[in-house]
Amino acid sequence: MDKNKTFISSIVPPTEQLDPAWWFAFQGDELLVRVKTSSASIPCLVDFEELGLTATRQHYLGQLSGRHCYAVELPEGTAPPAGMSFQGLRQVYGCVDDRLFCLAGRAVQIVDWDRTTQYCSRCGNRMGTKLTERAKECPQCGLLNFPRLSPAIIVLVERGHQLLLARPHHFPPGRYSVIAGFVEPGETLEETVVREVREEVGLAIKGINYFASQPWPFPHSLMIGFTATYAAGEISLDDTEIEDAGWFTAANLPALPGKISIARKLIDWFLAKQGNSTEADRKKAG
Repeated sequence: MDKNKTFISSIVPPTEQLDPAWWFAFQGDELLVRVKTSSASIPCLVDFEELGLTATRQHYLGQLSGRHCYAVELPEGTAPPAGMSFQGLRQVYGCVDDRLFCLAGRAVQIVDWDRTTQYCSRCGNRMGTKLTERAKECPQCGLLNFPRLSPAIIVLVERGHQLLLARPHHFPPGRYSVIAGFVEPGETLEETVVREVREEVGLAIKGINYFASQPWPFPHSLMIGFTATYAAGEISLDDTEIEDAGWFTAANLPALPGKISIARKLIDWFLAKQGNSTEADRKKAG
């Protein structure tokens, strides 16, 4: 492991903040960044108030490459300092260092969790912050509340040289992606994969294999990616969720999700495999 690129999670801040730290400051779900021509940067300061801003709440995240990191919530209506702006995480993807982008995704989820769990959902008393773990505890009834995480599967279904792509109603015009959906209580991930494909497009699948996972802070999902193979059935849409779906090849792809997403990584994996297969077929034929 490269210690210079390691993030060490922690909840206990240093007793003194003497060196510059990374400050992930959010107004709502928008991150405060210093804007440059084709890039953006995260504030790196000893004290966040150097920006002339006062935080509503502050959370210690840990250390990245030995540098302390904080998440900060700012009040609504806060004006950004000169040369800075508030931008959504999708906007800053590719404009900041990948490690800092991942930390920004962690930070926004912690800020959102803290903002939405000020009171106990069981008895209504104000929650207290635990000092030994990332959690809140009700001093009245003892209810513990941890940062919310919603597991969801995402699966690429292939049929020979074709892949299944669908278009949910909420997507921008013309954009398609692979099948995805949230895990229900009592389900395994594999059962969720089978159910979502059956519910959304009416197909049976087989050969389910794990691909990769991705934290997805929009707002607090964990995407668990799989690949699968078509087994049986004809496409039959769940009209409440899916506007259109079909089988596509590398030669007739529609508009696809951005490279930020694991959906695109799954699709790119399939396309790379198809390219390798085509090359192997050429060599075999030759």
